[in-house]
Amino acid sequence: MPTPARHAVRTRRRSAHLPRWVALVLAVAIGGVGAVQARINGALATRLGDGMSAALVSFGSGLVVVALVVLTRPAARAAFRRLPADVRLGRLRWWQLVGGAAGALLVTAQAVAVPVLGVALFTVAVVAGQTGAGLAVDRAGLGPGGVTMLSRRRVMAALVAVFAVLVAVADRLGGTGFALGAAVFSLVAGGLTAAQQGVNGRVGMVTGQPFAATLVNFVAGSTTLCLILGARLVTTGVPALHFPSQWWLYLGGTCGVVFVAVASVIVVPLGVLLLGLAAVTGQLLGALLLDVVVPAHGARPSALTLLGVIITFGAVLLARSPRAPAVVD
Repeated sequence: MPTPARHAVRTRRRSAHLPRWVALVLAVAIGGVGAVQARINGALATRLGDGMSAALVSFGSGLVVVALVVLTRPAARAAFRRLPADVRLGRLRWWQLVGGAAGALLVTAQAVAVPVLGVALFTVAVVAGQTGAGLAVDRAGLGPGGVTMLSRRRVMAALVAVFAVLVAVADRLGGTGFALGAAVFSLVAGGLTAAQQGVNGRVGMVTGQPFAATLVNFVAGSTTLCLILGARLVTTGVPALHFPSQWWLYLGGTCGVVFVAVASVIVVPLGVLLLGLAAVTGQLLGALLLDVVVPAHGARPSALTLLGVIITFGAVLLARSPRAPAVVD
């Protein structure tokens, strides 16, 4: 059986043959997949009649998909089986295996907030949360790159991102149809996702297998959602669910797996910095396109929402500037 190091070398060699422009197109495309996932989970929550149950369906379907992938890859199976030994020997901490709990919160936010906010406004809030919390995550050294000192550019980027959220929601704060709680929930979920990326990066670095780290993520997320739903069942009873017949409403989890699988290949020719920037670009563009073409509940993005997305993209560019320390994804 090949060692993780040998497998990583072979992966680099295969990816080196991928043209750089093709890798860039794929990075933008998987960013768009993230926007599609948000819309799917939001629509599923509406049809199903319960946001938390929709989040569990999404995470559960992703768990099944990534488990099947790991079962067909001997190196990934071996890496997953070694995780208890990695924790016992101190190569990983137990809490680094529960990053999926933050992912569960993000998927729940997609299911609950997207029908209220729309994909574009939801994406602005999540990106703002990721940018702000990324400062603390990098300073604490949670990611595989270790401690990254703060810089003026990155602090400014976080402030600009928060300002972008305020601009995007300015024309809706006084309206009865705007749910401020949904926007705050999305902001917090985005912030916790930054911590999730850090610990998942640690798991991927130690195992040498991104699919093994992805499986750990989906197991933790699915378990978290099951516990939350179990507690809710005890207090409020079983919700009345109406499972839709449209097959595409059950593809939210698969979107997450696709993102990880493609990113694990194209990160070699692009590097983490360029991959992250291109993926965020695709996510923002995809979110706007969805809200324009198929708006949630007929609510199209306003001019201020468009301006908020543009400012958010500027904040991402500022945070990703080569003059500042890069964010470790």
